[in-house]
Amino acid sequence: MKPKILHLDTNHPLLMEMLENNGFINETDFVSSKETIEQKIHFYNGIVIRSRFKIDQKFLDKAVNLQFIARVGAGLESIDCEYATSKNIHLIAAPEGNRNAVGEHALGMLLSLFNKLNQANAAVKNGLWQREPNRGYELEGKTVGIIGYGNMGKTFAKKLKGFDCKVIFYDILPNLSDENAIQVSLENLQKEADVLSLHTPLTAKTLQMVNQNFIHAFAKPFWFINTARGKSVDTTALVEALKIGKILGAGLDVLEYESTSFENIFSDKNLTPEFKYLLEAENVLLTPHIAGWTFESHQKLAQTIAQKIIDFYDK
Repeated sequence: MKPKILHLDTNHPLLMEMLENNGFINETDFVSSKETIEQKIHFYNGIVIRSRFKIDQKFLDKAVNLQFIARVGAGLESIDCEYATSKNIHLIAAPEGNRNAVGEHALGMLLSLFNKLNQANAAVKNGLWQREPNRGYELEGKTVGIIGYGNMGKTFAKKLKGFDCKVIFYDILPNLSDENAIQVSLENLQKEADVLSLHTPLTAKTLQMVNQNFIHAFAKPFWFINTARGKSVDTTALVEALKIGKILGAGLDVLEYESTSFENIFSDKNLTPEFKYLLEAENVLLTPHIAGWTFESHQKLAQTIAQKIIDFYDK
């Protein structure tokens, strides 16, 4: 019997096309509530989701015929992975699909901050031709520290080759040094880094990891890039560090205030004083969780997920 797959979010058409060509049955439901999906999930062998809602124990208990869950993205934090694994449900993600996009975006943010492109552009468009206030910095000779040396961290390190900067990283797994970066302890990273770029998944260990104590453990003022997860950062501590110059500038593609589905965050309840500060600060660059959201990664993610599903059944 052909595996039956329910697609809960829209994705690149290549995903369903590849699955159909390999004998899978595709069905879609992009609008029904989670409760409605739960009532019919027992009909399906697999689901493909981005971030529409959390896959929790209640949902998984209803999915009695589920063999896999595929998330079209890098992380699996919206899924109760431990419970799913206990029910022999195979979990699939696709960090390979958008790692290049994330690496390029992180580099773009860093260069924009160093060269004050954001504020210089705004000044010129407001009729101000000021050179000295927009004097920038060079990446050459700086030490870039990366936390998390998986798909995203490694790709960012590779992008930094050619800039004549030193690249170091910290990761909980040992022996990951390569031709692009040297593995160090967290203490050494905090001692040496001029730049910190975060490339970690959201886990119990990384939740609110970048807090006041963490920031003040850095020996030097530093620039901060976050293309990972917003909830890994204590925004209050970040803003305090920006105000006193401990953090020289921040490029944030993700924010603590985001919902799981990454929808609009400009509601009254989210407009905290800290959020307003980030919106107004010249040395803060904000993007709406788009680091891995390029036209190319859209197709790569779909292709990667489809191939992993096909390979799972070909084992």
